[in-house]
Amino acid sequence: MAATPDMRASDGDRDKVAAALREHAAQGRLTMEEFQERLELVYQGRTYGDLQRLTADLPDIDLNARPAAPPAERERPGNAQKGLRAAWASWAMAVAVTTVIWALSDFGGYFWPMWVAGPWGAILLVSTLFGGKNHGSKS
Repeated sequence: MAATPDMRASDGDRDKVAAALREHAAQGRLTMEEFQERLELVYQGRTYGDLQRLTADLPDIDLNARPAAPPAERERPGNAQKGLRAAWASWAMAVAVTTVIWALSDFGGYFWPMWVAGPWGAILLVSTLFGGKNHGSKS
């Protein structure tokens, strides 16, 4: 049965129109004031005709065929290297701070900062050598 303008709309129908209005606002076809006004009218609308009037001056949008979102920051080329550099810089800073504390304290000859530098450095080394294969991407 084909939908006519006099047929009652469901909550799902109103949600689809609201999603389309959000997309139109995101693309700059509607100002935020227009979007808010139309959104209020969407949820007051009772029939398909009420909903159609709210989008009559806008082009059709296939919400299922929207462009894919840009890749996440961690998946962009070069960000793995930036992350590794930041991790190594954090490691170097922590080792430097603990070494200065060790040097200024009176703990004798026991170099306890090795317990910060060693395990953390080993994990970073393994990540640097073997972890750059884009483990977060789906292939």
